[in-house]
Amino acid sequence: MASEVLWRAPVADGPVDALVRVPGSKSLTARWMVLAAAAEGPSELRGALVSRDTRLMRDALERLGATLEVAGDSLRITPIPPATVEPAEPVEIHAGLAGTVMRFVPLLAALHHGDVRFTGDEAALVRPMHAVIDALRQQGVEVTEHGVPGHLPITVHGTGRLAGGRILLDASASSQFVSNALLVGARGEGDLELVHTGETLPSLPHIEMTLETLQAVGIEAAAHRDELGRPVWTVSRGDVHALDITVEPDLSNAGPFLAAALVTGGTISIDEWPRSTTQPGDAYRDLLTRMGGEVFREGRAMTLRGGGAIHGLEADMSAVGELVPTIAALAALADSPSRITGVAHLRGHETDRLRALATELTKIGAHTVELEDGLEITPGPLRGDVFESYEDHRMATAGAIIGLRVPDLQVVDIATTRKTLPDFEGMWLSMLHTEMPANGNA
Repeated sequence: MASEVLWRAPVADGPVDALVRVPGSKSLTARWMVLAAAAEGPSELRGALVSRDTRLMRDALERLGATLEVAGDSLRITPIPPATVEPAEPVEIHAGLAGTVMRFVPLLAALHHGDVRFTGDEAALVRPMHAVIDALRQQGVEVTEHGVPGHLPITVHGTGRLAGGRILLDASASSQFVSNALLVGARGEGDLELVHTGETLPSLPHIEMTLETLQAVGIEAAAHRDELGRPVWTVSRGDVHALDITVEPDLSNAGPFLAAALVTGGTISIDEWPRSTTQPGDAYRDLLTRMGGEVFREGRAMTLRGGGAIHGLEADMSAVGELVPTIAALAALADSPSRITGVAHLRGHETDRLRALATELTKIGAHTVELEDGLEITPGPLRGDVFESYEDHRMATAGAIIGLRVPDLQVVDIATTRKTLPDFEGMWLSMLHTEMPANGNA
């Protein structure tokens, strides 16, 4: 293992006390960008996240014909032009490891007249795409699968149209499979009705977020259940209004900083925490209170004060699975065992997060049992070791959290955090009021 990819996580030398400003929400930035690309006129996003994922989204939209320009803290987006009569030259979109690109953009590509090939990083080629492909085919779009069925790479043979109508879809593996169809539903030739046929539905707040963004641009979108009790979403055909939006800060990315307050018995305030939001990260207020923190508002900020101890918890985190790595890191440092359930879908994220967490936490001394849909974590004496990130930004930040208390913990490839948080290292060190990890980089 090359030494330059190891980052020695800094140990906190006392309680943290900082006001942290996290960049814009990745999930909201991606949704606003897709809607702006499908809108009837130019849009402006203020405070949009600039990270690897959003750069990949920008590249994807530009390859489909949109124009994106940065002006100060604003991102100006001129939408994708109408499909040409004659097929355009084939294009290729590289999704990296961005689920929002690989799952949101293919239906947008169907509105482009021409072949659009989608590929990604090696780890992206094992992430499930079957529901995206299924949705495209039910919308009358031809798709070629070039590798393992149900995975990238694929080619969308766009004709400039989506049929609309009724779609039956199993979104048990990811809520993104619902959001991808809803985001472009208004551009179909008929109203869209999407019926979820699977047994489970993870990350419901992300679907609620999608509905809220659609409604904000003038699209009629709603959720209900059918006579069989299945979740159903409807999107009415119509024009997508141009956007003039300020993006909320990313509350999921605030998690590691809030966790630092619990670990060190300190205080962290997150600036501009919204009073009302569909972001799953808002659940930190409840989860971290249950683990021993005190949460309160101070003007525009949400503040968490550590109480000197971290308590284990039992939690069904099916709605907020992306928060699991942060909660699991805290559970490894807790004074009692924890049990996290309802998150089988985490096996299909940037890595199999359940297996990755079980492996790395057990390695450093917190015995962790991998359940079918979660984790059982029993704290123990922790020791410094190499903490593998598996090219997963949330695994990397989990290692940083544990390293606040455990000397000589080295995180592999901390730069993977740039996927959604472009300067995590600098923000982390600034919170600790230090210029570099106490023992330097390995």
